[in-house]
Amino acid sequence: MTERLQLGDAAPAFTLPDADGKEVSLSDYAGRKVIVYFYPAALTPGCTKQACDFTDNLDLLAGAGYDVVGISPDKPEKLAKFREKESLRVTLLSDPDKKVLEAYGAYGEKKLYGKTVVGVIRSTVIVDEEGRVELALYNVRATGHVAKIIKDLGI
Repeated sequence: MTERLQLGDAAPAFTLPDADGKEVSLSDYAGRKVIVYFYPAALTPGCTKQACDFTDNLDLLAGAGYDVVGISPDKPEKLAKFREKESLRVTLLSDPDKKVLEAYGAYGEKKLYGKTVVGVIRSTVIVDEEGRVELALYNVRATGHVAKIIKDLGI
């Protein structure tokens, strides 16, 4: 089981390819707040709902100083299809070897339909301007999650 991040922890650094294969690093967001959310698979109902919710609220979040990055084990080609099909405006990153997912505590044992399985744990980590964890939420629901974040952050 991977360790979960706590308030004040240094957010693990990462560099991953986006949907176009361009490298994106956490350090690219230095001096800005970034919402990093982890989801199991592009083009699935729950993950689509969550990505669309983030896209629908992107202007509100950006206005409050937050960028949004979604990370899944999907390959860049699948992320590009997901982005185009759903008109997503959030940055989608590919972590096929699950190293970043593990570093953030977003990969491990979880319950799925009453069974214990190993996989992506739907999670959101909010990183402050100095690269520290401002909020870490694990086992979140796809539906209503963005509204909860907005409420929790007082936006």
